[in-house]
Amino acid sequence: MNTEFEGPDLVVAGAGGGLIAALRAAELGRSVLVVEANPRFKRGNNTSMSTAMIPGAGSRWQREAGVADSPEDFVADVLKKTGGTVDEELARALAGVSARLVEWMADHLQMPLSLVTDFAYPGHSQFRCHTVPGRSGSAMLDMLLARVNASELIDVLVPARLEHVLLADDGSVRGVTVSSPDGTEEIPTRAVLLATNGYGANRELVREHLPEIAGATYYGSEESTGDALRIGRELGAASAFLDSYQGHAGLASPSAMLTTWATVMHGGFLVNEAGQRYGDETMGYSEYARESVEHAAGRSWIILDQRIYDACLVFQDFVDVAESGGIHWADDAASLAESCGIEPSGLVETVRQVQSIASAAGVDPWGRAAWEAPVEGRLGAVFVEPALFHTQGGLAVDGHARVLSESATPITGLYASGGAAAGISGHGPSGYLAGNGLLPALGLPLLAAEHVAAGGTGS
Repeated sequence: MNTEFEGPDLVVAGAGGGLIAALRAAELGRSVLVVEANPRFKRGNNTSMSTAMIPGAGSRWQREAGVADSPEDFVADVLKKTGGTVDEELARALAGVSARLVEWMADHLQMPLSLVTDFAYPGHSQFRCHTVPGRSGSAMLDMLLARVNASELIDVLVPARLEHVLLADDGSVRGVTVSSPDGTEEIPTRAVLLATNGYGANRELVREHLPEIAGATYYGSEESTGDALRIGRELGAASAFLDSYQGHAGLASPSAMLTTWATVMHGGFLVNEAGQRYGDETMGYSEYARESVEHAAGRSWIILDQRIYDACLVFQDFVDVAESGGIHWADDAASLAESCGIEPSGLVETVRQVQSIASAAGVDPWGRAAWEAPVEGRLGAVFVEPALFHTQGGLAVDGHARVLSESATPITGLYASGGAAAGISGHGPSGYLAGNGLLPALGLPLLAAEHVAAGGTGS
C-alpha cells in the first residue's frame, strides 16, 4: 500500500477497459480511485459499445478446441495486416499477455468466456477471439462493474474528469487534479492510468488526422474528446499512429445499431443504390467503411438470407437490429430492391452473380474468396452507413503501458491504455483486426496494474 501519500496507489481515468487495472491492482492489494466523466458510461463508452471480442493467443479454450495458436502467430497476423508498420514491441507485449488476460478474467472475475468458432474474423489466421454470452460489450462491462462494486479497495467517482496530471521535481507523477460538480480538487498519487479512449468525438482532431472518414457517423463515447492527448502533451509525452482508426461499414440506419460483420463472413454482401457490389467485403469491416464512403456515397445495404440471419442471432446487437425492424424481407431480389429503393435490375443481376460465385461456378471480380454458402430463398436487406467507431492512435507506450516522452523514456508513474494509447493497428483503417481495440483496452491495464504493484520497476 502507499505509505507516503494519503491518496490512492493508482488513479484510473475512464471506467471502461480501465476497470481491469482497478481490479488487478486491488487483487494485488493496491488502493484505486476510478474517475469517469460520463454519467451514462455504463451504456455510453466504447467498451460497452463493443462486441466483447478479446483475442487470446494460446488460451486453454483454444487448446480444448484443438486450435494451435501462439503469441508469435498472433504477432505475425498483426504484422501482415498492418504491412509491418505496427510498433512490434507493443504488439509482442499484448500478444504475449492475451491468453493470460482472458484466463484471468474467467478465473478471477468469474466471467463466462468462450472461444468464437462459428466464423473467422478477417485477418486472424486462427480462431482466437473470446467473448461473453450475447457477444455484448455492455454485458461484459456490467460484469466488470459488479466486481468493482464488491471491492473495498476501489472507489469510483462519477461524474468526474481528470484534468491534469501533476509531476514532482524529478519528473515522476505526484498527483492529479479532478473536477466534479462539487469543484476541483488535487489528489495525491504516484500512478495514473489514462484510459479515456481516443479523440473520435473531437471533430476538429478527426478532420485533422482522419479526413477520409470525417464525414461518417461517429459511433462511440461522447467523452472520447482527446483528453489523454491533451494531458500527455502537457507533460511532453510522445504520440504515434494518430491516423489510425477503426471504422465499420455496417452501422444500421436509422437505428444507429451495429449490424455484425458476421453477416458478411457467413456469406452476405454489400450493394450500393445501383444494386452493385463495390469491393471484397471480407477485407475487413474497418477498411470497408472507407470503401463505402468512396464507392457508395455512404449508402449501402447488407444482403443476407434466412441461414445468415439464424447464424447471427448469437449477437445481441444483431438481435436488436432485427427487433427494431431494421431488416427488410422479400421473396426475391426484385421485390427486395423495390421495397428498399435499390435499382431492381442491378440487385437481381448481383444476386445471380453472387450465387454463381459462391457455388464455385465463377470467379469474383473483386477477389473475394470466402463464401460460406450462396444466398438463397427469401432475402433480407439492412440499410447501413459507414461509421467511425474509435481512433486507434494515441500516446506512445512501452510493453508495461508506460507513457513515453518525446525522448522515448518512460514518464514515471504515467500509463495509458485503449484508445488513449498508440495501439497495434498501424496506419489508417486497414491494419485493424477484430479485437485490436479491446486487447489494448484490457491488456494494457492489466500490465499497468502489475507494474504499479511491483513498485513501478522493471525495464
